[in-house]
Amino acid sequence: MTTPRLDPPANLAGRTVLVTGAAGFIGSHLCERLVAEGARVRVFLRYNSRSDLGLLALTPPETREKMDFVFGDLRDADAVHAALRDQELVFHLGALIAIPYSYLHPREVVETNVLGTLNVLMAARAHRPARLVHTSTSEVYGTALHPRIDEHHPLQGQSPYAASKIGADHLAESFARSYELPVVTVRPFNTFGPRQSARAIIPTIISQALARDEIALGDLAPKRDFTFVEDTVDGFVRAATANGVIGEVLNLGNGSAVSIGDLAALILRLIDRPVRLVSDPDRFRPARSEVRNLLADAGKARALLGWTPRTDLEAGLRRTIDWIREHPDCFAPGRYTR
Repeated sequence: MTTPRLDPPANLAGRTVLVTGAAGFIGSHLCERLVAEGARVRVFLRYNSRSDLGLLALTPPETREKMDFVFGDLRDADAVHAALRDQELVFHLGALIAIPYSYLHPREVVETNVLGTLNVLMAARAHRPARLVHTSTSEVYGTALHPRIDEHHPLQGQSPYAASKIGADHLAESFARSYELPVVTVRPFNTFGPRQSARAIIPTIISQALARDEIALGDLAPKRDFTFVEDTVDGFVRAATANGVIGEVLNLGNGSAVSIGDLAALILRLIDRPVRLVSDPDRFRPARSEVRNLLADAGKARALLGWTPRTDLEAGLRRTIDWIREHPDCFAPGRYTR
């Protein structure tokens, strides 16, 4: 085993960086940011016969040309080890993230999210990058037990997805403690913005409102804390470059919450179309699984990273609406995406 490197400098230019989950929503935006910073970006993509780039296909060609594409599966330890070799920084975002899908296929979700994370941690232990940024989720907290959720809030597995991420988080913590692995865990609350799939609530509402005369939604009462994707990515980059944060867990959230009903009303006002809201039983989660309220206390990220979201909800929604208008083929408004 080699000696761990020192904390990475804030300047990312020329640094070798691996991103798992790079084809996803946050991952694709993170890769764009890293390329813009001058990093040498290697992206780890799940193999298929089409060599599908996922959402990276929607990034500018001149950005993709600067990336090194590696195909594999997080569940394949050999593939993960090969991808991580010679990388100074690792951003681990790879996961199956859809909560409704986790009700249907919990084994696949656990294998990808828990065993896949174990493979990343084992490879990092062998190759000793300067830092590994592990991605958690606010879903691990479950329904809030007090108004604002800080990093000391109990973890509650209210869905198979949440349980898998709790397991992954504890694995990351154990490797930091047991092997002095330089892990930082970031815990984004609800991120939104261009390129997000209709699996998420904001593009679900927008895509339906642009194309239909009614919007089918589930429970309108739960409240969520939404952060624009560029701000979330900035938190990831700061977590990878800040000093004094090894071993920490950091919430990334705006610190303000809005109900799904109020969110839908705001989107309809911005789109300015007469659209009716209807309740779709298929979109309701099991009662004891639905997380009622998520509101971040991100004071720790502000203090340790100097991180503050800069895009308010309305401004971010306007940019997201514009992107969905320009990419209607990416959405199927009449179909519920699990």
